[in-house]
Amino acid sequence: MLINKNYITIFHIWLISLIVLVGLIVVVGGLTRLTDSGLSITKWELFRGILPPLSNEVWVKYFDSYQQIPQYSLLNNDMNLEEFKFIFLWEYAHRLLARFIGIFFLIPFLFFLFLNLLKKEMILTLSKVFFLILFQGFVGWYMVKSGLTENTSVSHYRLSMHLFFAFSILSSLTWILLNSFNNSKNKFFQFTTNNFFIKFLLFIVFLQIVFGAFVSGLDAGKIYQSWPLMNEKYFPDDIGFNSFFTLNNPSTVQFLHRNIAYLIFFLSIYLGLNIFIKSKVKLYKNFILYFLVIIVQIFLGILVLVSGTNIYFASMHQISSIFLILAAINLYYRSYTS
Repeated sequence: MLINKNYITIFHIWLISLIVLVGLIVVVGGLTRLTDSGLSITKWELFRGILPPLSNEVWVKYFDSYQQIPQYSLLNNDMNLEEFKFIFLWEYAHRLLARFIGIFFLIPFLFFLFLNLLKKEMILTLSKVFFLILFQGFVGWYMVKSGLTENTSVSHYRLSMHLFFAFSILSSLTWILLNSFNNSKNKFFQFTTNNFFIKFLLFIVFLQIVFGAFVSGLDAGKIYQSWPLMNEKYFPDDIGFNSFFTLNNPSTVQFLHRNIAYLIFFLSIYLGLNIFIKSKVKLYKNFILYFLVIIVQIFLGILVLVSGTNIYFASMHQISSIFLILAAINLYYRSYTS
């Protein structure tokens, strides 16, 4: 056991709370993007930005700063102060929650260290997660900077990197919790052929989440809003052969996002058949849970398209991706002992 057994319940509650908080910030971050709120705060303000604007004078100052960037001058030059407050508060909530997660991780971690409750291996593992959390804050600001000078939105590459690290933190915390619950030391990264197919499927799921960020960053969901075909064709009809291989093209990105989803679906069916044919009874419930989440995720993705990228369906699609990752990691973890 990598933690003093007398404090194991507190440790588990802490990890579960962190997982919930990271999931919540992914949701808030998704809504920040969907409401085009991410560029409303044009400075990092690591400490000074903890409190929201408390006077009209401060609100006007923030609004003046926003009026200096291309998003305002090219897209939102008719925006008034009250409308600005709406997008500002989304970004503010996102940043405030990020700060809270950092503090909520650090203080209990220091408490466990101070009482010498953690073994060296767990200290190292949790230190890596804390570094990821700190680095994620830097990546978030690196992403915001990409939309402050020449562009009207953030770089979809930096957005995808920001989301990838968020899911990496979520996955790491989940893996630590599963190991602690089962009093085991399974390693997430094992470069062996054991359970290769589940590892490959998990990789594709992560890849799909990255492409989901590309779709969001490029507003690619607004290009073709029909399913199963794209303007009555399988391939996008607005791009040539050479431009098909660039990830800066919204049509290409939507096409790849659709087809990776199909790949995941059929790979999941194959995995399920393999599990049931080989009578891996311990994996039955875990696979069924995972597959149900896949179905929901695909259904919501279709609804996003045919509804004209309705913000509620889009947010639900992003939320279900959190459950997809958790279900996929749980299935991957259970495969170690089956």
